[in-house]
Amino acid sequence: MSDDNHTLPYPDSAVEHPTLVIPGKVDAAVPAKRRRWPWVLLVLAVLLALLVVAAEFIARSVLPGIVRGMVIEQLDLPADQQLDVEAGGILLPQLIAGRLDELHLSSDRVTLEGITGAADVTATGIPLRGGDLASANGTVRIDQAELTTLLARSELPIESLALEAPNAIASGSINLFGTSIDVSLTLTPGAKDGDVTMTPVSATLGGVVLDAQQLNDRFGSLAAPFTQTQQLCIADQLPAGLTLTGLKIEGTEAVIDVDVNGAIATDPALLDPGVCP
Repeated sequence: MSDDNHTLPYPDSAVEHPTLVIPGKVDAAVPAKRRRWPWVLLVLAVLLALLVVAAEFIARSVLPGIVRGMVIEQLDLPADQQLDVEAGGILLPQLIAGRLDELHLSSDRVTLEGITGAADVTATGIPLRGGDLASANGTVRIDQAELTTLLARSELPIESLALEAPNAIASGSINLFGTSIDVSLTLTPGAKDGDVTMTPVSATLGGVVLDAQQLNDRFGSLAAPFTQTQQLCIADQLPAGLTLTGLKIEGTEAVIDVDVNGAIATDPALLDPGVCP
């Protein structure tokens, strides 16, 4: 026999040898399942987020209508009253907690106790299961005709009113020494202790412009109504739950700032007209 073809010896069973892995024979089932878990969780998270967004959208669609209906009923406003309602923050947590953080109500034209104007009110801490508001305040914008009506009981001779920011120009007539004299007063409006204040700046008598000092010099105590700040209660022309906190002229409108008693949501008496002393 030729020695050219050598016979390889059998492997020594006492020595460890590496195992050869044949490609395509590895069981990949378990690792594949494990790799699918992150995708399943991601899909579930996306579905949950979509549900939350949908619920928030529904809440924002439904809530304004509910609030609008309640306000219109409480204030006895017309059924077709234009009233925009906007809630602040994310609604779902607030609805679950039973308390809204903030509500913004606005109307381009609304009539309360005979006063018509544009209203803008912001309320905070609104309990959904009943209770007082944490706070509320707002502004009412009225034109010169409405302001004239509001000041009708003033001692000042106001037959007509023109608004020229920051003042109001009141025109009328007075009886002085038995003679009727046309008078025009330049007044700066404001608020104090819930009342309207009107501070005279100057007066025009018979075509002559006089400041406060000149009026005092000429007419003495008779000029007091035209030189001293006049204070006028208008509480009986507002719901009792509203307190006047500011009044100023902006452009051709009078801007009235009001503070709202939080108990107005639970006490019907605060919706009735207030009382002047």
